[in-house]
Amino acid sequence: MKRREFITLLGGAAAAWPLAARAQQPERLRLIGVIVPFAADDTEAKGRVGAFLQELQQLGWTIGRNVRIDTRWTGGNANDIRKQATELAALAPDVILAHGSAVVGPLLQATRTVPIVFPVVSDPVAAGFVESLARPGGNATGFMMLEYSLSGKWLELLKKIAPGLTRAGVLRNPAASGGIGEFGAIQSVAPALNVEVTPVNVRDAGEIERAVAAFARASNGGLIVTSSGLAANHRDLIVTLAAQHKLPAVYFERSFVAAGGLMSYGPDFIDQYRRAAGYVDRILKGEKAGDLPVQTPTKYQLVINLKTAKALGITVPPSLLATADEVIE
Repeated sequence: MKRREFITLLGGAAAAWPLAARAQQPERLRLIGVIVPFAADDTEAKGRVGAFLQELQQLGWTIGRNVRIDTRWTGGNANDIRKQATELAALAPDVILAHGSAVVGPLLQATRTVPIVFPVVSDPVAAGFVESLARPGGNATGFMMLEYSLSGKWLELLKKIAPGLTRAGVLRNPAASGGIGEFGAIQSVAPALNVEVTPVNVRDAGEIERAVAAFARASNGGLIVTSSGLAANHRDLIVTLAAQHKLPAVYFERSFVAAGGLMSYGPDFIDQYRRAAGYVDRILKGEKAGDLPVQTPTKYQLVINLKTAKALGITVPPSLLATADEVIE
């Protein structure tokens, strides 16, 4: 080999060495924060987070190889949520998955730069989390709880399962914008169903007990539990009170029915968490949260608990059973 050819070959090899060295280096470990307002032993919540992680793996993100997960279970305690949100934001993760307004609000107070994806929020525009659904604009985006117009479906279902119903108490958190919008949608369908609807504003466990007991003093009543972190935190109490006062009730999500509630109609949260993983994947690959539109649910599920229906003396119409996505016996 001639000297000139050897030098040329050597130069080419030297130029390739840094590329080869880079190729052999392990992938950069990305950090995903997860913060949810549930206890670590909450079966429903664990299933949702598990679905999120499973979908991430399908998209090529493997724990320990190219991603690590920092999960915070806050149990729904407001002080703990604020503390954990601040701590998590300070770690500057690549993206944070955050469930509900009670978590997203404190996170946005802690950071306006770390991307945030919410699998569930009632009204992100009214809450000030995003500028608009189509163009969120800031550092947060994700998936809505439901479209307000669908809230009227709760009253329709309650009337179907308890035809003699003439009164409906609508449990809502008056501090949450979603509760106001959902009540408005319920109110709009009430006259056609000959049902009088009453807002039942609740802020804590004691108020929930007093309000439900007061509503139950008159006959032919039922409950609608609208979407809120407060209701989710007091799920077992609300289900127990409905049973104690013999009130048929419809809830905004499945976990209430799994805990002994009569019926629920709402988005498939497992599906929402899987879709949220898709947004996390896109952000990790370079897209901005503010450019990803907030989406509405694509899957809703009707769940009925036949054991609870029997305890309340209710015979579920066959037509309603036929449309149920899940029947708990």
